[in-house]
Amino acid sequence: MTLTQAQKAAVVAIWAKVATQADAIGAESLERLFSSYPQTKTYFPHFDLSQGSAQLRGHGSKVMNAIGEAVKHIDDIRGALAKLSELHAYILRVDPVNFKLLSHCILCSVAARYPSDFTPEVHAAWDKFLSSVSSVLTEKYR
Repeated sequence: MTLTQAQKAAVVAIWAKVATQADAIGAESLERLFSSYPQTKTYFPHFDLSQGSAQLRGHGSKVMNAIGEAVKHIDDIRGALAKLSELHAYILRVDPVNFKLLSHCILCSVAARYPSDFTPEVHAAWDKFLSSVSSVLTEKYR
């Protein structure tokens, strides 16, 4: 999935705002994930999954740092996330569908925080971007 220059610009512009609240958005996105899709909790049996827990905030921060790396290397998302893809496929063995579910939760969290900036065009750009991230993270499964 190739992003147009306008879509890349939209992703980068919103990321500039998201980056200032990335940890909170990451934790909120995980809370949405676990609430909406409770089956995803199986990968975190050792975590305190209560709202605002330190472990949830820490993992949310890691998730958003990876998104930040993908934004920073928007022309080479595959290269930027290669090690993360291998980790999730070969060591953690996360069900690939979970990346799409988390992407949807991130999209909801970002849209909720920046409603006036999240125009239909920006929504489409972020959806395409997060789909690309998900695709990269699942390609080692093939």
